[in-house]
Amino acid sequence: MNAVINSAVPARCLPLLNTIMDALRSDGYVVIDDALSTELANALQQRVAEIKRIGDLKQAGIGRRDDHTIARSIRQDSIHWLDRSEPSETAWLTAMEHLRGYANRELLLGLFDYESHFAYYPPMGGYKKHYDAFRGQSNRILSTVYYLNKQWQPGDGGELAIYNEQDQLLSTVPPVFNRLVVFLSEEFPHEVLPATKERFSIAGWFRLNKGQDLFQTRYR
Repeated sequence: MNAVINSAVPARCLPLLNTIMDALRSDGYVVIDDALSTELANALQQRVAEIKRIGDLKQAGIGRRDDHTIARSIRQDSIHWLDRSEPSETAWLTAMEHLRGYANRELLLGLFDYESHFAYYPPMGGYKKHYDAFRGQSNRILSTVYYLNKQWQPGDGGELAIYNEQDQLLSTVPPVFNRLVVFLSEEFPHEVLPATKERFSIAGWFRLNKGQDLFQTRYR
């Protein structure tokens, strides 16, 4: 978990943020290419490669706290939680703080903090269909997925499949380098399809404050 840091949104970010807000209002999800500067995207890709090289990834599980279990039949990724101890991670979290503040201003979501981790999927690894949050049972409101895979080609697999609540496929998103996906956590079941080669990403969630009692407007 990362503490809230108040910071002004740079003017250069406003067109991108407005695009995200408009899509969340109309569709509930959005896919953004070239989401970050090339310098930061490269730094994050190098960071996760170094984390993998030194063996600082842990097998991911499902559930939270007392319900947390390792379930290799459901998900095969390994993860490393981000914090502000390293420059590229700090820059990523600052960018997400801009998104948090703007979403609160434009969509009145009441987002309080943000947590995220690097994710590594080995070849043929995936994550079966799931929700990031269930209505009334979680404080996750807005989900993000950011991709760190250079030279990803059609046929490599590893797409994010996004469904609606009627289980209809809405979009299949290849995990292309510097691509960002943002969606409402309670409204879209999704899955990570197997890939023919290793796959890297950053998964994250904007959350409400525990015990926060705010009326939440949902946009579709």
